[in-house]
Amino acid sequence: MCNLVTLKSSVDEVASHFKARRPQATNASPGDVYPGGQGFVVRSDSGERVVQAMTWGFPVRLKHMKPTSKPKPVNNARDDKLLTFWRPWFTNPAQRCLIPFTSFAEAEGEKGKMTRTWIGVADQPLAAWAGLWRPTDEWGDCYTGVMVDATEELWHIHDRMPVILRPEDHDTWLHAPAEEAMALVAKYPAEMLTVERSSDPWFARKSSTPDAPALL
Repeated sequence: MCNLVTLKSSVDEVASHFKARRPQATNASPGDVYPGGQGFVVRSDSGERVVQAMTWGFPVRLKHMKPTSKPKPVNNARDDKLLTFWRPWFTNPAQRCLIPFTSFAEAEGEKGKMTRTWIGVADQPLAAWAGLWRPTDEWGDCYTGVMVDATEELWHIHDRMPVILRPEDHDTWLHAPAEEAMALVAKYPAEMLTVERSSDPWFARKSSTPDAPALL
């Protein structure tokens, strides 16, 4: 699963890179994003791309939760559930989005002593993660990122990875029927990924909804 991403480009740089407009001002800013936090997506609106700040994670209430309990942000969408749990949004191109990012982090090391390992895209300093979005009563517009099995070269870090899109596939993800979009749900070549290990301790979840289910 992916529970931490960072975006080092400014919102204006994101808008320029993805040929999108900014429809409204926001207090959200680039940087590290945790589940339940504010990040940015690029989506299609009336035929043009827009950059929008949204909450990372669809609000979900699990069966064992009390009706009064706060929902949990599901920030990762399994590729094998795109036509079941995620079908209402995946099959509707208007509910797909691009998630701009610089790199994503995974935890490595002994339990209690884990550190952050950042994975970036060598040929895309500013890349796009395939995402889904929807309006919600709880947190306004929210998004989640599609995950796939990791390349074998990354299994020692984690067995799942984000679906990273190539620039020429952005329009297909945003506009094509589900069959064409599904063809893009694939592993990104390991030789085009960078791995940067750090001594930074793995985070204490910076989310208003701790212990969230990250992947469905």
